[in-house]
Amino acid sequence: MERLQKIIQKAGVASRRKAEEMITNGQVTVNGQVITELGSKATFSDDIRVNGKKILREEKVYFVLYKPEGYISAVTDQFDRPTVVDLIHAKEQIFPIGRLDYDTSGLLLLTNDGDFANHMIHPRYKIEKEYYVRVKGLLRRESSIQLAKGIVYEGIQAMPAKVYNVEYDEKKESTFLNIVMTEGKNHQVKKMFASLGHEVIKLKRVRFGPVTLEGLNKGEFRLLKPHEIKTLYHLSKNG
Repeated sequence: MERLQKIIQKAGVASRRKAEEMITNGQVTVNGQVITELGSKATFSDDIRVNGKKILREEKVYFVLYKPEGYISAVTDQFDRPTVVDLIHAKEQIFPIGRLDYDTSGLLLLTNDGDFANHMIHPRYKIEKEYYVRVKGLLRRESSIQLAKGIVYEGIQAMPAKVYNVEYDEKKESTFLNIVMTEGKNHQVKKMFASLGHEVIKLKRVRFGPVTLEGLNKGEFRLLKPHEIKTLYHLSKNG
């Protein structure tokens, strides 16, 4: 037997935290009985329903999406803006792993596997994320060194980041570069460069661990290959 919230999470209905809210709000029944205790346990053989809808064990799926600008990294949006889930139309109840900003493009993973998602985004699992960035102004070498050592922005100590492929467009007074990071706090790339006096003009995630955008155009997706899933798990356990 497993805790009810974990079963709901495994079924792809909601995150564990959201499942706990559903339970305490009286939205969940087990074999016809409303359950509100978070410690309650059940099995998939029980008749478990959320808001009257029976949940079933889903096959785990893992997608990589080339997110275009203009999409929200969420399952739904209160302002009815298009979401990344709209691009895939999966029969499973998938959700994005982490997020990319509305105006940011690039590689985004989606799944219905809560445990896998947690391994990918938890701070202690230092999986590399690589971004292609264009910033206003000409980035000084000293700034690249600061980023490599681990910059402090808005009072937050960032982990060291690798900057390479730096190119300058002196006519447009901007800099192109790649940056590799092992964390992904909210708006982190933009805030880090802002602390150095550079506004981010363009931001695209091009790699997540071993997974790249190769073969994908904007708005396209594919299933992760078994060896990619295995490698990501390995990286998270040995990060």
